[in-house]
Amino acid sequence: MSIYELIILSIALALDALIVSFSYGTVIREKRYQNAFFLAFSFGFFQMLMPILGWFFTNIIYSYVEMYSKWVVFIIFFVLGIKFLKEAVFDFEEKHISCISPICMFGLAIATSIDAFGAGASIKLLNIEIWQPAVIIGIITYMLSFMGFIIAGTLKNISEKHVCILGALILFYLALKALI
Repeated sequence: MSIYELIILSIALALDALIVSFSYGTVIREKRYQNAFFLAFSFGFFQMLMPILGWFFTNIIYSYVEMYSKWVVFIIFFVLGIKFLKEAVFDFEEKHISCISPICMFGLAIATSIDAFGAGASIKLLNIEIWQPAVIIGIITYMLSFMGFIIAGTLKNISEKHVCILGALILFYLALKALI
């Protein structure tokens, strides 16, 4: 696998994380750089970890994970979409999406990196060592996620209700995309 092919693979694997980061960046307005770092680090770390796990456990786990991965991703994105929509429809005292906790980030990071597990399995089947691809996948995911979160902040003049609806629609799209 050439470095060019590896970069293309990394970008493709990072797209879900980029979209989620962008939707979070439109909604979370406080501690922008701290939250961008936390979200991007979570996504980048799991995008790096999952191919390693896929590479090591290809023959043991992949058949089990493959059966349920679409549904796990669907449920996580769908529930988060409901949360965004609920915030848009009901006028809560809480002004912003607050799902940037470590538990929420863990769930999102897993959901956006399940494809990377499959990529690790594919890399193993190609008889390629995993360390360089995993690091590149993690770094590119981190960079795209961080930039997506920060760039989304330029949309701060849009009403919060509309931003929450946009975030919900993006998450519902990702949930449905996981089932296809």
